[in-house]
Amino acid sequence: MIVQSVWQKSLGFLGKPVVVEPSEATLTSDAGLLPIRQFDEAIGLTEQFAAALTDLRYQPSVTHSLLEMVRMRIYGILADYPDQNDHDVLRSDPVFKLLAGRSLEEDDLASQPTLSRFENAIDVKSLRCLQDVLIDQFIASYSQPPALITLDIDPFDDPTHGAQQLTFFHGFYDQHQYLARAITCAENDQVAMVCLLYGTAAAALGAADDLSYLVGRLRAAFPDVRIILRADSGLSVPSIYSVCERLRIEYTIGFGMNPLLRKSSDSLFSHCVREFEQTGQPQRKFIAFWYRTRSWPAPRWVIIKCEANAQGTNRRAMVTNRPGAFVLPEAAYDTYADRGESENRNKELKCGLQADRLSDHRYMANLFRLYMHVAAHNLLVRLRHVVADPPAEPKSSEVPAEALAGYGRRQHHNRRRKRDPLGEGHPCTWQTRLIKVAARVTERARRVLVELSGSWPYLQHYSRVCDQVLAFSLPKGDSS
Repeated sequence: MIVQSVWQKSLGFLGKPVVVEPSEATLTSDAGLLPIRQFDEAIGLTEQFAAALTDLRYQPSVTHSLLEMVRMRIYGILADYPDQNDHDVLRSDPVFKLLAGRSLEEDDLASQPTLSRFENAIDVKSLRCLQDVLIDQFIASYSQPPALITLDIDPFDDPTHGAQQLTFFHGFYDQHQYLARAITCAENDQVAMVCLLYGTAAAALGAADDLSYLVGRLRAAFPDVRIILRADSGLSVPSIYSVCERLRIEYTIGFGMNPLLRKSSDSLFSHCVREFEQTGQPQRKFIAFWYRTRSWPAPRWVIIKCEANAQGTNRRAMVTNRPGAFVLPEAAYDTYADRGESENRNKELKCGLQADRLSDHRYMANLFRLYMHVAAHNLLVRLRHVVADPPAEPKSSEVPAEALAGYGRRQHHNRRRKRDPLGEGHPCTWQTRLIKVAARVTERARRVLVELSGSWPYLQHYSRVCDQVLAFSLPKGDSS
């Protein structure tokens, strides 16, 4: 345990001395991780994660189990401690000891060198098992077979700052990097599959194989599920179209504009520009037709959006096989545009949970770190659904919230953010309103007492999350 030296500082800004000194009490700054640990116990996320790993160590000499180190790293990521170095001080933190299943009086948790050896010892077999665990947990998150699953596949840059294996300089991003790619679910926000590509890889590299494996697993679990795929133009390659059509996946995929598509839509585009100049009203029109490139075995349905407004002009194309697109191309395009929400999941993963901190030398160690960030993300996402408390629909509303647009949609989201900041909250919101809370931790013979400040402004959030988690943890039919 880390023991601080005794000191005292006297500040005079108040007119009388404000004395600051360290306390001998066992204190923590991350007591909000405790209800998350209770939720994790109910769904078994970190336990299943650790069980997928191969432990080649000589067991009689093992001090820190794989499960203990997995929980240290995943909960550290949730609490804004993304690096191994952070655990050199967290290893004696009372809450992190409790999270890992240790008594406050037991030895400290694993140090940074131990965690580094742990991450660098991960082998290919373990990584393949983690891929299956991720899909298993995604399937298990459904209490009943879903009628629809919408998959969004998106890459994001993961900058590197050293000599990591398979990191290369990418001219478009102007940096040395890895390229991470995630397949997320639009209905429940979880990451169902993730991969780490070398720095200059094409976004679609191996995507058809990943998609084929994931859909095969989903169809085995949910034979009657309807699967929709959405992706940007970086995934617009023949192999993706072929696998979707072979597996009966409905797809809407962005397609880069080319001279032929521009020529086919020039008339409509010019009309939009003229109408906007004459009326001052935003113009948004669509044209759809069968189109075939040299690499396609047959024509496919292409929709082009032409837009003119005060911000300028815009022309975008997408390829789709969705049945409604032949009748209502505008609705099909709007459904495709909703995939922007999946980019928020990538933003949460990369920025909110700092999945861009892949600083191990070995490629496989960095892929393992990415899996831990994904596990932290999915744990938080599943908890968000449990504690969600959205506002009731106004009685005067004639349309459901999902169909609102413009001012009405903004009003609905503002009401939700005010009432339900955790259910809609990004990782930083959870850290501010729940995780980052100081507490005094005392272990006695029959219980561990965690004391929070009664004046903490978000105390009601903590109480509500605990109530929701405990209710979720009870066996069905047990109301005690």
